[in-house]
Amino acid sequence: MSSRFSIWVLLLLSGVGLGALQAAGISQQQADAFSQKMATVKQQGTVGTKSQGETPRRTPFTESELNSWFTYRGGEVMPAGVSDPRVTLIGNGKVKAAATVDLEAIAKQRSSGRTLDPWSYLGGRLPVTLSGVLRTENGMGRFDLEEAAISGIPVPASVLADIVSYYSRTADDPDGVRLNDNFKLPSQIKQIEMGAGQGVIVQ
Repeated sequence: MSSRFSIWVLLLLSGVGLGALQAAGISQQQADAFSQKMATVKQQGTVGTKSQGETPRRTPFTESELNSWFTYRGGEVMPAGVSDPRVTLIGNGKVKAAATVDLEAIAKQRSSGRTLDPWSYLGGRLPVTLSGVLRTENGMGRFDLEEAAISGIPVPASVLADIVSYYSRTADDPDGVRLNDNFKLPSQIKQIEMGAGQGVIVQ
């Protein structure tokens, strides 16, 4: 899986939850299963565009597989400063997740020093949580943020937008992902169906 695709897995298949998430069902076997499925998705994405009426390729995955992958494989491709991600798939597109994020570098870059600037009070490694709805259709997606918090304290969407932008930057995309913007799904993915505890990638 490319680093860019893995960042999308983190940022777009997850929103972040409002409490500690349980590590039930985490295993090396499930991490391997998720890796194999993502390799299949990537390989299928290199095949030519599907013809009209051809049966869509469907790759199911579970919440436990995704969280197992984060536990055993995520460190290989996660951006430095983001650790311990956990995801909860609620159903009907709603997702929650949590991660520990190093906010020090962002705070130094973003803080204006003004009293009402949230970045004037943030720094260090803190738990960041969010929740929202992932909407995907016809090869495009959008994540609609509903709630975000740092150390359990609600924060404005602009703070989360700064975090997402900072940690999703690449050489090809120096501005990173902009929260709530429409985005093109990778690997010829047409849709991601999100149910309770499981999802299906449709190509």
